[in-house]
Amino acid sequence: MTCSRNDVVLLPIPFTDLTSRKVRPAVVIGNHSSDLFLVPISSQLANTDFLLQQWREAGLNVPCGVKAQIATVEDRLAIKVVGKLGAADRQLLDQRLRGWLRL
Repeated sequence: MTCSRNDVVLLPIPFTDLTSRKVRPAVVIGNHSSDLFLVPISSQLANTDFLLQQWREAGLNVPCGVKAQIATVEDRLAIKVVGKLGAADRQLLDQRLRGWLRL
């Protein structure tokens, strides 16, 4: 599957004890070769860095936020693209990424 920056994708995320996994949304922040760089999305708003203003447009069913984490996964693990971040959310994510990475 071809994924682009700011796509919201669904992919299986393992539990921390690795006993199972659950399909979760994430935002693609980049790709290289066969890897995707992602930030996870959560509906547990207290565990997020910022709330998505246009969560419906991003293909999400409930209000969600972006977690201050970055992950790399093989692109073959992406199940499907459900949406794309809106302009305001893209701008805020870019600002947060610069802050998280001290760029």
